[in-house]
Amino acid sequence: MALRKFRIFRGDSRETGELVEFEVECGEGMVVLDAVHRIQAEQAPDLACRWNCKAGKCGSCGADVNGKPKLMCMTRLSDYPEDEVITITPMRAFPVIRDLATDVSINYENNRRLPHFQPRPADFEDGEFRMYQWEVERPQEFRKCIECFLCQNVCHVLRTHDKHQEFIGPAFFVRTAVYEMHPADVGDRREHLKEHGGIGLCNITKCCTEVCPEKIKITDNAIIPLKERVADKYYDPLRWLLRKLTGRG
Repeated sequence: MALRKFRIFRGDSRETGELVEFEVECGEGMVVLDAVHRIQAEQAPDLACRWNCKAGKCGSCGADVNGKPKLMCMTRLSDYPEDEVITITPMRAFPVIRDLATDVSINYENNRRLPHFQPRPADFEDGEFRMYQWEVERPQEFRKCIECFLCQNVCHVLRTHDKHQEFIGPAFFVRTAVYEMHPADVGDRREHLKEHGGIGLCNITKCCTEVCPEKIKITDNAIIPLKERVADKYYDPLRWLLRKLTGRG
């Protein structure tokens, strides 16, 4: 066991909150969430913190650990030198409710607005419709998303510029890709991505990919293909000329 120092944000707003220092005994194999639980049990029983599974699958315990978006249950104390103070703050891209708990409800609103899966009509005989294995695997990668919103938190469009009303963020580009790349879907979400999703604001820095605990290649496999689809529809000069000549969309 070793005595380790933590600085944890306490308060119900960023303007009035403060970092409070704690010292707690930590043992081998502990993760940041273990330390937070020990602080709750021994020193600050009113410390607010979201968590559920403690196995990196529920996505509830996201926070900034030493300035980087992390799942506290998957961040080992051994990753930091014993003499280093570990600072834990709420996710910066979202409003603070209290302490480490943030209001992520805007994400669920964006999900509600997203055009959902639209299955193709059953206009074929049984056994005629074919899906290849690669077509199944492509959207399956995006289904691994645990909605931890670390990608939303690290995205500079949301974290720095606070454009939640104009930009749905990488988590919901991933959700869009689930439907857009499904071989049995016939929906067209390009207008939504352009007009309401703000996909043009993404400058593909890949910071979202770097923090994803499920190792989803968010930028390469979801965002870039979606940007290409939007560009093909709205900015391809040959398509523009064809619309002008034919008067058809």
